[in-house]
Formats: sequence, structure tokens, C-alpha cells
Amino acid sequence: MPPSKPLHLFLILTVTINLCSAELPPFREAPAFRNGRECPKTTWSSLDKQIHNPSIIHIAMTLDTAYLRGSIAGVYSILHHATCPENIVFHFITTHSHGAKLTRAITTTFPYLNFHVYYFNTNLVKGKISSSIRRALDQPLNYARIYLADLLPAGVRRIIYFDSDLIVVDDVINLWSINLRGHVLGAPEYCHANFTNYFTSKFWSNPVFTASLKGRSRTPCYFNTGVMVIDLWKWREGKYTEKLEHWMRIQKRYRIYELGSLPPFLLVFGGDVEGMEHRWNQHGLGGDNLEGLCRALHPGPVSLLHWSGKGKPWLRIDSKKPCPMDSLWAPYDLFRYPSLFSDS
Repeated sequence: MPPSKPLHLFLILTVTINLCSAELPPFREAPAFRNGRECPKTTWSSLDKQIHNPSIIHIAMTLDTAYLRGSIAGVYSILHHATCPENIVFHFITTHSHGAKLTRAITTTFPYLNFHVYYFNTNLVKGKISSSIRRALDQPLNYARIYLADLLPAGVRRIIYFDSDLIVVDDVINLWSINLRGHVLGAPEYCHANFTNYFTSKFWSNPVFTASLKGRSRTPCYFNTGVMVIDLWKWREGKYTEKLEHWMRIQKRYRIYELGSLPPFLLVFGGDVEGMEHRWNQHGLGGDNLEGLCRALHPGPVSLLHWSGKGKPWLRIDSKKPCPMDSLWAPYDLFRYPSLFSDS
């Protein structure tokens, strides 16, 4: 009887091959969304290097296999509530490993969508990422938002960045048209949150590090980087990618925070953010980063629902353990469930 070790190796190899070659989940085709009569007729080309057209709304999102279902629900919700959906251009950031399959999934689900795909070079963050409290936060693509100014064409002056675990329930033009008042970045701020909790004692005990927060126009407040409006021209002028990378290198050496790509944004932009209404990021619906327990909405109006945290609505729905707020995400889920009956 042959030894068992080769059998174990065979099983491991088989499982690995199946996982790597697994097809993406199937999705229903979304309806075609058309502009209202009041929408300006306009087009945009990535070849327009220096032309800024304010009638075109640019939205950036990442694409990966784990969050594809969330990304598709997010895109569907944006189009569904937009007055001028044909004036929206999506910019999807992905990696080479699954880029072709992910692009095909978007094309077949949204045949009429105006979108472009950009490949993120994960070597840019290799050696700069430190482990955090949740594995999903350590993925290189989670840091792609830092490099939007380098990835997107120069003609894209302003971009809305959206995470892949949210839905929009308002016309996105209302977010696009906010006045940044000279700031590089706009986002809802939460000044009641304890800013000090986002950094370790190694940060607060080092006067060189804490000096970076002094001299700002106002006290830094927490903001969630899953919803941002960014002036890419000002970003490039101010070399903000390099400033964020600076803190990533310090983190790698001194361990000054625990939470993925968020803290560098707080250190670079805290106190210099154009605050937006909280309705544009009802975040935390995924619970905390450890257990992902159910949470209710914050008080006030809602334009965007964000399942930041460990719990994702599609996973909870499939496990038959949804949270109450997950029912608000479900209508935008285009996942095609297998039929209970076979044609044969």
C-alpha cells in the first residue's frame, strides 16, 4: 500500500487548482439606463488629456474576486438613482491575475456601461504593507486608492472614490457637485470619534510624529476613506501619493497604527478635509473589524449605505443570517442564483 503523503499532496494540489481556476459567480444582465431629457449630451475619451468636462461624472472603484458581487451592486445602485446615468464614467482598478475575467463580468452584466479598466502594479506597495487587525485590509488592492492620480488619465480632474461594499440611494450628481473650497479631498467627517484611538502609543510618544499634526487649520477628525471626492490635479501638484507612502514606510518600521490604509490618510489629510453631509456615508453597517455584528443606521437622512467592517451583506444573506439593514442592499444584488429545476 503506497504511503499516504502523496495522496495528501494530490488533494492539496487539486483543491488549489480548482480554487485558482474557479469561475466568477454569474450575474443577471442589468437594464439599460438612459439619460433624462434635461441631461447635457456629452462624451468623454481617455485621450482627452487636459480637457475637464464637468458634465461627466468620474467614479473609481476597485475590482477583485472577493468583492465583485458588492461592486456590481454598487454600480447598479448608482445607475438606478442617477438622472444622467449615461454621463457617468466608471474607472475600475484591478490586478493582472483576474483582470480579464472581472472585465468580462462587468461587460456582460452592464453591456451599456461606459467604463475603463486599469491594472494596479502591486509591487508599488510590496514591502510597505503591515499586517492589520483584519486580513482583508492587508490586500494590495486596498491601497490602490493612494495611486489614483497615477493610474487615471490626466484629463480626469475630479474623481469620486467608492468602496465595493456600499450602495447609493440618491442621485450621485449631488455628491459630484459639492464645492471642495480649495481642498484636495472631501469626505464626511466624524469629529466625535476619538482620533487618538487610530494610532498606537509608539506614535503618540514620539514628538517627531505628533509634530506632524500641529499647525493645521483645525483639529483633525476621523473620516472614512470608502467615500471620497478628490481633486486629482491638486493631488498631483501636492505630491500626496509620496506623502502617504512616507507614513507607510514609518509604519513598517515603528508600527504606529493597526488599521490598513486608513491611518495614513488621517495623518496626511486630517484637519484639511472638506466636510460633507453624513448622509453620504452611513458607514459601519458591516459591524466592527473583529465580529461584524449587526448595526443600525445613524440618525439622519441617507444617501449612501456603507457596509464597512467585517460583515458583508452578500455573505450574511447567503449564510441565512442577514442583519436587518442587509435587506436594503438585497434589491441591488444582481447575483443569479441557480435554478431549483433542471432543464433535463
